[in-house]
Amino acid sequence: MQEYLRLDNIRKAYDGKVAVDSLSLSVPKGAIYGILGPNGAGKTTTIRMIMDIIAPDSGNILVEGRKADGNFKNRVGYLPEERGLFKKMTLLEVITFLAQVKGWDRARINQAIDPWLEKMSLSEYKLRKVEELSKGMQQKLQFITTLIHQPELIILDELFSGLDPLNIELIKGILLDEKRRGTTILFSTHVMEQAEKLCDFICLINQGEKVLDGSLADVKAKFGKNSIQIEMAGDGSFIREMVGVESVSEFNNYFELKLAHNVDSHEILKQIADRVNIRRFEMMSPSLYGIFIEVARTDPRRTSGSEASSV
Repeated sequence: MQEYLRLDNIRKAYDGKVAVDSLSLSVPKGAIYGILGPNGAGKTTTIRMIMDIIAPDSGNILVEGRKADGNFKNRVGYLPEERGLFKKMTLLEVITFLAQVKGWDRARINQAIDPWLEKMSLSEYKLRKVEELSKGMQQKLQFITTLIHQPELIILDELFSGLDPLNIELIKGILLDEKRRGTTILFSTHVMEQAEKLCDFICLINQGEKVLDGSLADVKAKFGKNSIQIEMAGDGSFIREMVGVESVSEFNNYFELKLAHNVDSHEILKQIADRVNIRRFEMMSPSLYGIFIEVARTDPRRTSGSEASSV
């Protein structure tokens, strides 16, 4: 695939503490690329360097093989983690103003506003002030202002934070439509489940350093197919002590197991079935959540902050 964005050994430190260290990655044109990692891993710092909000101490950031020019920001739709809107303005005024900042004239903006408001279920609030909206509605409004000017690159920092499941599904659908349109999408998250549903490519960073990257399919293949998802009725805590089970990730309704090499999965199933009632048993590629936990556990830097979220 043709490369759209490249980071070459970028580094950023604050008061002697390294936030991003020699990070390199390549984002293909028209792909959905996820920068993943725990809170404090360096995801937001990386995105701010891409957006030229802060400058890297060293390294280069290239867009289509060249350093970004002054017009680059008009070609990008950027939704930062720390979000803010003009509370006293109406939705119409906010969208119009921010689209004009990106170079659109009023006639073009007026044609685009109503379809976007309808798509995001905000039509009836068009003339209402931002401060009258719920937090979720404000997030949807910010999403409109990020995409309305039809950017060629969309950058979303912790996009899913605070969104309910219905709005997550709505936004996922829009992002997939944008991908079909040829838009390149880069987003950061610590929510592995959503990344797994959306990403073509991922880069996992921990304490500012890249620990894993590649296409989602290749990353999963690298970690093999010796994982099992098992749903059961009863206490499954004994599974952690079973011979042949390398690691266990426990969720509310099921367990994900990684088996040692050459372990017979049917024998594992039999041992578990002797003690609890099995509702579902599935051999599978490891989930992105499971891969993250395995990498984080074996990474000498380890995670000093929050673990990855699965929801």
